Amino acid sequence: MSGIKDRPYHHGDLRHALIDTALAMLAVDQNWTFTLREVARRTGVSHAAPYKHFRDREMLLRELASIGFVRLGETMTEAMSPAMPSTRAQFVAAAQACIGFAYQNPGLYRLMFSSDADKTTDPQLHDAAMSTFGILLGLLERGQRDGSFRPVAISALAAASWAQVHGLAMLAISHQLLEEKVGSAPVPAALDMLLDGMCRTD
Repeated sequence: MSGIKDRPYHHGDLRHALIDTALAMLAVDQNWTFTLREVARRTGVSHAAPYKHFRDREMLLRELASIGFVRLGETMTEAMSPAMPSTRAQFVAAAQACIGFAYQNPGLYRLMFSSDADKTTDPQLHDAAMSTFGILLGLLERGQRDGSFRPVAISALAAASWAQVHGLAMLAISHQLLEEKVGSAPVPAALDMLLDGMCRTD
């Protein structure tokens, strides 16, 4: 593991210390191939210490993913202001915040949507993911109530929105939004196209 110093642990909350170390390792390497033994060493505890809180590496990874969803939700919420002129403006702000979060935290974002973050077996992770998705649903429902968005099934609007925003996020962190392919401002342009299809025209 390069680029990250050992993080000696002396006292306090071992669980949080292990999580902080793992998040730091994830941020540096942008992958989660590390072992619990390596996390323990970086934290400055015995290799058996993590098992007091995480029965295996997968349990730790699901914890990291859950934290990621909480942070993503906070980032999206903070980006939206009641003072914004329209629900459409709030939608754009939330979408750009999501893409920005992914770009700033590529390893964590990829983990959140990987098979190692199995939401079907971890209620806490499932709830965190659904709570963040609920921010999108709330925006869409509010937009329908105020007449901004078309009166179609929320599930259809959610699917179109999620596919577009998540797709843009994954392209961004893979450095695939190249100007020669998609222009100099691909995210605003793509969101405008999405919203043009979602918004009422009458």
